[in-house]
Amino acid sequence: MCKMDELACFAPGMLALGSNGYGPGEAEKFLALAEELAWTCYNFYQSTPTKLAGENYHFPTGKDMTVSTRWNILRPETIESLFYLWRLTGNKTYREWGWNIFQAFERNSRVETGYVGLKDVNTGLKDNMMQSFFLAETLKYLYLLFSPPSVIPLDEWVFNTEGHPLKIVTRSPDERDEHLFEVIPEKSVAVV
Repeated sequence: MCKMDELACFAPGMLALGSNGYGPGEAEKFLALAEELAWTCYNFYQSTPTKLAGENYHFPTGKDMTVSTRWNILRPETIESLFYLWRLTGNKTYREWGWNIFQAFERNSRVETGYVGLKDVNTGLKDNMMQSFFLAETLKYLYLLFSPPSVIPLDEWVFNTEGHPLKIVTRSPDERDEHLFEVIPEKSVAVV
């Protein structure tokens, strides 16, 4: 029996981004794999009564996948992949899936003071905590999913693992041999 964590749902976005570095035949293979994995990740959400994914799923041989760890702590990985796939393919399906997931957060996780995770995605029993990455990553990727491509364009920016955009800085061929950081000579320090 195989197991997959929702945390692994960053992989479709990673594969989609990486597919750009290959020739036509190979690029399509990687993009197709990314889209298939994204479908699986989206179905993590669709497989529960709350339409929110559990923490991980088992894939019993010859049977449908089943949620094995039932909590949802508002993770960003699936939304992150949907964002990359939307930006790279223009396929509106990824926006629709993102909207469906957002609506499930609104229905099941919204409280007066913010959003909370679920102890059980089958019953909708809430916990009492909003993880910081929900604001820093999940909502950011949802915002970007519905923003025009001119907002943080992927040919000018990359995101680190915490969803922070970093400007791509290109260097001239002469600068490629230089050190990234300037070495500052040690200075004498008097200890009193």
